[in-house]
Amino acid sequence: MTGGFADPSIQSAWGFRAAMMAMARPGDILKVSGAQAPAGVSVAASVLLLVLCDPETPVWLAPSHHSVALGRWIAFHTGAPVVDRRGDAVFALGAWDSLLPLTDFRIGTAEYPDRSATLIVEMETLRGQGAVLTGPGISEAAGLNLPEVAAFRANRALFPLGCDFFFTSRDRLAALPRSTVVTAPAEVI
Repeated sequence: MTGGFADPSIQSAWGFRAAMMAMARPGDILKVSGAQAPAGVSVAASVLLLVLCDPETPVWLAPSHHSVALGRWIAFHTGAPVVDRRGDAVFALGAWDSLLPLTDFRIGTAEYPDRSATLIVEMETLRGQGAVLTGPGISEAAGLNLPEVAAFRANRALFPLGCDFFFTSRDRLAALPRSTVVTAPAEVI
């Protein structure tokens, strides 16, 4: 099966580092390479699936990305099971509208806030402008063209519970952890 890393030990380390750097610095847009899943999945989402998923992390594929070929690719390269219910997923992949409603995903528990879902949102493009991000890992403020603001505000209100997000487009990725405060550009004073 094609589309995995040609040099797994090196490329997975670089991919994982990029994923962690993106989470540590919300709004930063990073370039990744080395993987290509089938069914029109971006390079960045393919890399994230390879470095984050394993047999203990069920994946839910939104209707925008659900295909037998992609399910087989994930199973072959990561061993992660593809699940039918959003609430069973540790990771989810799809276009924003296909991932809604977010309330169906795990948000963790008071005892285990880390038992939540991470959503990989495929976007047309990523730009460092739009919604304003503040909080841990951000010097003053960062910008990111999020698909909306209200959903991320509601997610932040659940903190320390809530979902974490990666945004992907072609070979670029950015992240939005649940700890990030999101405001619309017009609200910034």
